[in-house]
Amino acid sequence: MKGFKDFVMRGNLVELAVAFIIGAAFAAVVTSFTKIIIELVGKVGGAKNFDDFKPGGLVSVGPFLTALFAFLLMAFVVYFFVVKPYEAAKARFAQAPEVDDAPDESVILLREIRDSLNRAV
Repeated sequence: MKGFKDFVMRGNLVELAVAFIIGAAFAAVVTSFTKIIIELVGKVGGAKNFDDFKPGGLVSVGPFLTALFAFLLMAFVVYFFVVKPYEAAKARFAQAPEVDDAPDESVILLREIRDSLNRAV
């Protein structure tokens, strides 16, 4: 039981659950936005979507084009409205790691021990 408790109480599991919930909610927003854009493109072309497009009698071309357009539109939205702003914020607010050229105290102590042993020999 302790192992299960440790597993559940681990921070990364909670972070993963939160990310999944937020991701699902964001997916619904992006899907709705994609439907709006596809409807607008469809109105220009005179159809609701590409599903009725059957060049040469191929039935599966239309649904494929609809799915491809939806994917590309979702990828565009995610990249330009999530990834790029995140990278910009990360670059703006991330602190550069402090460079400390001084060696650690344990390294100094070990050097002193080494030097004293060398002198004793």
